[in-house]
Amino acid sequence: MEKSRPLILITNDDSIDAPGLKRLIDVARPLGEVVAIAPSEPRSGQSSAITVNSPMRIVPAEEYNGVTIYTVNGTPVDCVKLGMHAVMSRKPDLILSGINHGSNSGNNIIYSGTMGAVLEGCMLGIPSVGFSLLHHSLKADFTYAMPFVDKITRKVIDRGLPDGICLNVNIPSRCKPEGVKVVRAAHGHWTEEYARYEDPHGKPFYWLTGQFVNAEPGNPETDEYWLDRKFVTVVPARPDQSALDAISSVESLLD
Repeated sequence: MEKSRPLILITNDDSIDAPGLKRLIDVARPLGEVVAIAPSEPRSGQSSAITVNSPMRIVPAEEYNGVTIYTVNGTPVDCVKLGMHAVMSRKPDLILSGINHGSNSGNNIIYSGTMGAVLEGCMLGIPSVGFSLLHHSLKADFTYAMPFVDKITRKVIDRGLPDGICLNVNIPSRCKPEGVKVVRAAHGHWTEEYARYEDPHGKPFYWLTGQFVNAEPGNPETDEYWLDRKFVTVVPARPDQSALDAISSVESLLD
């Protein structure tokens, strides 16, 4: 690895087979020395989960654009942790996660494996960015997204990020984005709808479905508002979830 160039770690939660991973390598390769480590199978919805009761293996799987892509039989956070422990000879200068097939706007950051890897990097003091395209298909067209991914990546390499801050970037699909908005995540919730089925033995099982309900659809301070208007959204996030503004009120409550 060339120490004169930034060392960039790339991961995702859609697995090594996801085209979005290779599109992110395309952007990062001219900018630094790249190591790509992805789950061996899809790990969406894994958040910041880590593997604690099973052995993990890291395997060189394929080469793309001059970059060896390794696989890990674990989660996106496992990819970050194990990659730094077993593959890279030094701490990366940047972590990129994605490009995710599907949205991570609103409160999806809580569930997202893509952003779990980003938050892990942020906790380690590494500038970290997650990219998501609002299109779940593995045949999604990333053409219009790529200039924005490239620009944001270059800016973060050149200027870094504030201490304790990472970025959650969402990109509208099937259109040429109108621009970029730095905003907050929209408030809302998922309708936790589970479809009920029966197996051949007549025993019920359930499959998660549901959809995100935006509690503030008309608020221009939010990512959902601007994504609906064909803008790329950038939400600054932090892994420290301490509610500092509530300390005094909770002290009074417990007094």
